[in-house]
Formats: sequence, C-alpha cells, structure tokens
Amino acid sequence: MARIKPQALLQQSKRKKGPSRISAASIIFYALILVLVGFFLLATYRHWSNRSRLQSENNLSVSEEVENSFGDSKKSELPGYAVLNTSKGSIIVELYKESAPEAVDEFIDLCQKGHFKGMLFQRVIKHYVIQAGDGQGTGAAGWNLRGKQPASMKHEAFMLGTSKGKHTNKGFDLFITTAPIPDLNEKLIVFGQVVKGEDVVQEIEEVDTDEHYTPKITIGILDVTLKQKV
Repeated sequence: MARIKPQALLQQSKRKKGPSRISAASIIFYALILVLVGFFLLATYRHWSNRSRLQSENNLSVSEEVENSFGDSKKSELPGYAVLNTSKGSIIVELYKESAPEAVDEFIDLCQKGHFKGMLFQRVIKHYVIQAGDGQGTGAAGWNLRGKQPASMKHEAFMLGTSKGKHTNKGFDLFITTAPIPDLNEKLIVFGQVVKGEDVVQEIEEVDTDEHYTPKITIGILDVTLKQKV
C-alpha cells in the first residue's frame, strides 16, 4: 500500500474543516431584498388602512345625507297652511314650520284630533289681540298693556301664536294679534301669520266685550282645515 504524505493529509484536513465564506456582495444583496420586502409590506398596510378609512367616511356621509333628506322630506310633507273656519268667516294662516317646528307639530296634531273644533274666542282686546281657548292657558288680560312704543315692537299685526310653557291638551290657546305688540317674543310662541282673512280678524276684534274682555256674543272656531297649499 502506498503511503500518504503528511503534507497531503494536512491539506485534506484543512479543506474538510475550513468554513465556507459568504461574500460581502451577497450580504448586501440579501439586505436590499429584506428592505424592499419591508417597504412593500408597509406600503400595502398604508393602502388598505387609508382605503378602509375612506370607505368609513363615505358610508358616514351617505348616512347623513339620507337622514337629512328624510328629515327634509318629512318637513315638506307637513301642511303649510291652516284654515280657521269661524262663525264670522275663514282665516287662513301660514304655518312657520322652519322657525317654530315644535309648536307647529303640536298644533297640527291637535287639529287632527279635533281639539279646536267648537273653541270659543274668550278674550278680545281691541288694537291688541284676540284669544281663542278654554281659559286654561295664559290669558291675554294678564299681559302688560302699557308701553306700546313703536321702537320696542318685534312683530306685526295678524301673527298667530300660543302661550309659552308646557301645554296640556286643554292649554293650547290660540292668539292672533291685531296690532304690533311690544316684547311679543316674551309672551308668545309665534308659529304662524294670517295671510288671508284679516277682515275677519278685525270683525271679531270689533265685537262688544265686558270688563274682562269677554265677548258679549258667542264667537267660536267651527273647525280647522289643514292644507299643503292655498
């Protein structure tokens, strides 16, 4: 058998035990790949995150638009006018649905229940106001009749309103002014204005009354008709 030289054995041992080396170029290459993968994942996350946020905002805006349109359509369906058929003639009133929605809603509800049918005009104060009701609400006779200076007038004549405060079914009186009233906002919730039948209001205003401003003859509301347009 041929003998292996010690030098050859040493070279074979070095080849077997020596670790394989990775070049610097390979390390840089793999590092760049990891960086690119990281950027890709970050960009993907941001894209889907922004998309989800935009979808949520769009859904919210669509919901608000639907709700607003529903509210507007509901308001537009409400009657815009009321015809007070009295024993002296008809009084047509435009309802302030936008500026006094709660009072208008309550008025319409009571009209549909027949609340005003047969209601009497219980107080008539010339050049001031006529009041229809059953005496449960705030009376016009208790108002301060002094100080009718033009500078303090807030409303014109022929405004329709009701007394302030929480109403019961029997406490929703109707007031129609026959002249501008100082500080009317402090006395009434104004929710409408007479647009036709001012002569009927003036005819009621001219009836004889006693010392309590109660008409000596019976004058009342026969019924109330709600209309979309006149």
